[in-house]
Order: sequence, then C-alpha cells, then structure tokens
Amino acid sequence: MARISEETKQHNEGAIRAAMDRLLRGELPRGGRCDLKTLAAEAGVTRTGFYPKKDRAGNERPGPYQHLAEEFERRVKAAQEAGEIIDPRDSQIERLKAENAGLRERLAANRDTIAELTVFRTVAVSQLAAQYEEIERLRKALDGAGNVRTLPLSGRTGPA
Repeated sequence: MARISEETKQHNEGAIRAAMDRLLRGELPRGGRCDLKTLAAEAGVTRTGFYPKKDRAGNERPGPYQHLAEEFERRVKAAQEAGEIIDPRDSQIERLKAENAGLRERLAANRDTIAELTVFRTVAVSQLAAQYEEIERLRKALDGAGNVRTLPLSGRTGPA
C-alpha cells in the first residue's frame, strides 16, 4: 500500500472536516447517514483511513484519519445527548416506535373489549334462552289448565 504525501493528507483532512461539518448540520446526502461511511464518501477518501492499521509484525498504528473519526463520533454523540436530531431517519425511527407502542396499547384495549363483549353476549343469549323456555312453559300451562280463560279482544285493532 502506498503512503500518501503530507500535502495530500492535509488536503484530505480539510475535505473530511468540511464534510464532517456538513453532516453535523444535517446536510445528509440522499441515502446517507451521519456515520463514518457517509463521511468518507462525502470527503472523497477511503473509509479504511479512519481505522487503525496492523503491520506485518502485528503492531497496531493509528490510521491517518483516525483522530478525525474519533472527533466525528464525539461530536455526533454530543449532539445526540444535547437532543439534536442530525439524521432525520433517527427521528422517523423514534416516531414509528412511539406510534407502534400506541397501536399495541390500542390493540390490547380492543382485545379486552372484545373479551368483555363476548362474555356479555354469552350471558345475554343464556338469559334469552331461559326467558323463551319460561314463556313456552307458561303457554303449555295455559293450554292445559281448564280454569284459565282467554279474554275477548275489544273492538280496537291496535294498542291502546
């Protein structure tokens, strides 16, 4: 892997800082997020420069732009802790989570209502069946008893 010149490194750092400022202001490219991948793409540098490197002996050395990646992550975290919403998708996710929780509550309430109405229907049908049986019993008793007479209907045809 070829090393970059100090002049190229300074130029890239300037591009990274400019891209960092844009992202932190919320100027995200279409399909981009406020993350290192988008930062690298916006600055026109490879993302690998943000991470530490290992040489053949296994020794780790910092990436050329690792300090900028750490700064970016600190600034993003500080903005989030301050309540700023840089990435509109994050606010959309939070809004959808809250909406989902509300819908779950409504669903649970609807289930409770359905259970209550099912019990009510069962009791009402049982009461109607019992009343019907009582009416049938009374009709049979009326037909079988000789001491009960039906009253003649008046000349009226409708209810009083």
